[in-house]
Amino acid sequence: MSSKYLTTPPIPTRRTLLGVWAHPDDEAYMSAGLMAEFRRRGDRVVVVTATLGEHGTSDPATWPPARLAALRHTELRNSLAALDVDELRLLGYEDGDCERHDATETIARHIAEIQPDLIVTFGPDGMTGHPDHRAVSRWTTDAWAMSETASDLWYATLTPEFHRRWGATSDRVGLWADQPEPPSTETADLAQSTRLPGALLDLKMAALEAHTSQTQPLIEMVGRATYRQWWRTESFRAAERMLSPVTTR
Repeated sequence: MSSKYLTTPPIPTRRTLLGVWAHPDDEAYMSAGLMAEFRRRGDRVVVVTATLGEHGTSDPATWPPARLAALRHTELRNSLAALDVDELRLLGYEDGDCERHDATETIARHIAEIQPDLIVTFGPDGMTGHPDHRAVSRWTTDAWAMSETASDLWYATLTPEFHRRWGATSDRVGLWADQPEPPSTETADLAQSTRLPGALLDLKMAALEAHTSQTQPLIEMVGRATYRQWWRTESFRAAERMLSPVTTR
């Protein structure tokens, strides 16, 4: 047979997703479906987490910081394992203390080493307004803006439809207690919005439920069926490549 008929199938390009978040469970709420989709295609996923959320309890006597940090580290590992993600990098900051630090250069080094095609994190609003969320957004935005990476940066966001459908549930659990202006992006302005199909939603639920110390009380409060639909849609808006306007350090 003539060699002109012998062709080599193209080698698929492996893409890399980098998520940068403040606490264990942020990554699951905001992007578990996206991570699962990347891994299902055989793509690489790396998660950077700023703190271990060691103050995230209403019962600090039972769960002092060191004990809760160890538990939440395990929960984070188990959550990512449910999505077939095994690359986790911890920055080691104290929960609630991120705004007093600047990890821009650290994030920039991770970006340079990992060479992601896509980075996802909080928007400047911090989703719930948590200061740690806002700090992580600032670090990541500035690191991305000053780097030579060709990657895209997406901010996790919500849509007006989400607020119309889930406003009462969000108010019931106090989701926006620290956020006077919850993020809301019109569908036309989104980079991507995905209502997860059943298989990906199953994976997202497994990832969320692995964060038992944080998610079990909410699941019991609203019911598992409601909780499952509440976080079914993942939406992102694209960042513009410029230094964030608030840089205090």
